[in-house]
Amino acid sequence: MRLPQLTEARAPLTESIDALDEFGQRRAIHIPAERDLTVYVDKRELVTLMTLGARPEWLTLGYLINQRLIASVDDIESITVDWEVNAASVKTRHGIERIEERTAKRVVTTGCGQGSVFGGLMDDLDRIRLPEGVLRQSQVYAIVDAIRLKESTYKSAGSVHACALFRGTELALFVEDVGRHNAVDTIAGWLALQDDAPRDVGETLDKVFYTTGRLTSEMVIKSAQMGVAAVISRSGITQMGLQVARRVGLCAVGRATNKHFLCYANPERLVYDAVPAAAPQAVRG
Repeated sequence: MRLPQLTEARAPLTESIDALDEFGQRRAIHIPAERDLTVYVDKRELVTLMTLGARPEWLTLGYLINQRLIASVDDIESITVDWEVNAASVKTRHGIERIEERTAKRVVTTGCGQGSVFGGLMDDLDRIRLPEGVLRQSQVYAIVDAIRLKESTYKSAGSVHACALFRGTELALFVEDVGRHNAVDTIAGWLALQDDAPRDVGETLDKVFYTTGRLTSEMVIKSAQMGVAAVISRSGITQMGLQVARRVGLCAVGRATNKHFLCYANPERLVYDAVPAAAPQAVRG
């Protein structure tokens, strides 16, 4: 694997402002610092992403991978982000074949901030082969608890989505952005830069993806493209998200808060090893 050269152009995630509360009192609060980032590939303008700007190089790389415009990091020579002009300049090693044709069709997705994908959403789904393994109920609870305890922009400023990648029950990467599609793209970019040899964890799945947002088809597809066979959401699932999860064999768990959750797809991957005590029956007089 040949790693590309990346800048480290981080930007402040929040901005302090004054707002009036319900009593007319002025309060200093923090809000997310949304900004635009225009991506250029070999000097050709591709797309403008609205982002917090925490890890713009990973976001750009993950976006190109999830759009299936590049196969791996080997295709990229460098990504240079300059916040003075709000631009990410991508230099490929050999160009992107048929880029005009492949980016001609754009599908507007349900992602916050109005995300979009190029080409057909279902293209190449049948080629995805997810790893074997199970998701344990105790693993679900540990992941939900880890997210609850995580210090975050959401706790200080709200108005953002979070995504995280877990290795077993260990938090590998936590990303927040104005849209969940940006957060998952950032994780995909980071993951592509790693030596991702599978760890020996027995039958338990090594990689589990978590999101605060709903499980749409876009989120399920991007998770599957990362080789993730189980996704946990604080929210629910859409009909197309469910169809895609069933089709690729991904275990989709939603409404995951405290000790509660719903398994929507492929429950054969879920092992119930931490069933909560049943609620006591009401005593009738």
